[in-house]
Amino acid sequence: MVEYRGNVEAIKSLVRETEVHRDVYVSDEIFQLEMENVFANTWVYVGHDSQIPNAGDYFGTTIGTQPVLMVRHTDGKVHVLFNRCPHKGTRITTEGCGNTGKFFRCPYHAWSFKTDGSLLAIPLKKGYENTGFEQSHAGKGMSAVKHVHNYRGFVFAKLNDAGPEFEEFFSESLSSLDNMIDRSPAGRLEVAGGVLRYMHNCNWKMLVENQTDTCHPMVAHESSAGTAVDVWKNAPPGSKKPMAVEIFVPFMSPYEFFENMGIRVWPNGHGHTGVHHSIHSDYSVVPGYFEQMTAAYGEARAKAILDENRHNTVYFPNIMIKGPIQLLRVFRPISANKTLVESWTFRLVDAPDLLLERTLMYNRLINAPTSVVGHDDLEMYERAQEGLHVDANPWVNIQRLYDPGEVADTIAVTNGTTEWQMRNQFRAWSKFMTMTM
Repeated sequence: MVEYRGNVEAIKSLVRETEVHRDVYVSDEIFQLEMENVFANTWVYVGHDSQIPNAGDYFGTTIGTQPVLMVRHTDGKVHVLFNRCPHKGTRITTEGCGNTGKFFRCPYHAWSFKTDGSLLAIPLKKGYENTGFEQSHAGKGMSAVKHVHNYRGFVFAKLNDAGPEFEEFFSESLSSLDNMIDRSPAGRLEVAGGVLRYMHNCNWKMLVENQTDTCHPMVAHESSAGTAVDVWKNAPPGSKKPMAVEIFVPFMSPYEFFENMGIRVWPNGHGHTGVHHSIHSDYSVVPGYFEQMTAAYGEARAKAILDENRHNTVYFPNIMIKGPIQLLRVFRPISANKTLVESWTFRLVDAPDLLLERTLMYNRLINAPTSVVGHDDLEMYERAQEGLHVDANPWVNIQRLYDPGEVADTIAVTNGTTEWQMRNQFRAWSKFMTMTM
C-alpha cells in the first residue's frame, strides 16, 4: 500500500500523459489530500450574490468539505465565513439559507458575532478578564475565508495563500461567464427556480470529466433521448416541435456533430466544448428577445453575444456552466465514492420569461433525480466506480487524440471528441495537489 501523505513523487506518479491511476478515484487518503490541497489552493465557487440580496442574508455551503457561510454584511459587502463558532466549534447555523439580522448567535453558549464574523458579545465577559482572551483565536471571532472575489455576482473563494490570484487562475476562461451574464439585456443574472440536488455514488472527478466527454451521448443516452426522438418521428405532419423535444434531440447527434463542435482548453484545468456550435445552437427564437438585446448592446454586439453557443464550460475544480441556457452545476465531494450534484438555474434580468422556462425545463429533463437522461450518466459513473476495483488493470485511459506536443497551461482549440480537456484537468490536479506539500 502506497503512503501518499507527504509523498510528492508518489502523487505525481498517479497522473501520466495519457492515463491516470485508479487511486485518484478510489483512495480515501487521496480524497482527503484533495480537500487539503486541490480545494484549498484553487478558487472554488461559493454562490451567487443574488442569493443574499439584503444585509443579514446568508447562504450555507461548502468549499471542499469545509462548511462555510456566504453572508451580506451591513455595508453591503459579501463575506465568506467558516460555519463554526470559535468557542466550542458548534456550527452557527444548520439552515441552508436565511436572514440572521444584524448578528449571528451561537445556539450553544449565546456568543454573538457581527455579519463580517467579528466578535460582538459573549455572556459573562468578566470571566475572561486578564486571561489573554483578546489574543486568542476565539477573541477574534468567526474565522473568515481570507481570499474572496465577487466576479459580476459569482462569488469565489480560496482557502490557502498559495496558488494564483483570481485573474491569473481564470484568465481568458472568464469569457464563458461573461457571455452567460451578457445574455441579459441588463447585464445581470439572478438565481431562480430553486436547486436540484442529486446524490451520486461515485468520485467527483468522474462527473467533471463527463462534462467534456462528447463520445458518450449517442451511446449512453440512446435509451432516453433516443426514445424521445423516435416518439417525435411519429408525430402528425406539421406538428410544432415541443420545447422538450428540442432539448432531447441534440443528445442523439452523430460523432461528426461533436467532432466539428470543437473543444477549447485553458490553463489551470478550465475548458469548454462547443467552440463552433453546440446542442443549444438551434433552439427556437424567443419573440422580442433580440430586439431587447439590440436596444441594450447594439445590433452587432447583440448578435455576437447570442451567436456564442458554448456547450459545457468546466471551471476547475468542480463547476460547469451552460451559458446559452444559464445553468450552473456544482459537483460537491462528499467522500472518495460519493458526490452531491447541485444544478442551479438563473434568470436573465429584463429578458423574456420564456428563456427561464426553457432553462427550468432543461434542468428538470436532464439534471433532476427524476431525469431519464441523468440516470443514464448515473449508471455509468457507478459502474465505473465499481469496475475500478478490478486489479487486472489499475489505469484509466484518457488517450483519445493525444499529441505528444501537448503542454500544460496552454490555450488551444481542437477536435470536439478529444480527451485533451480531461488531460488538462489532471495536469491541473497534479499541480495544485502538490503545490503546498
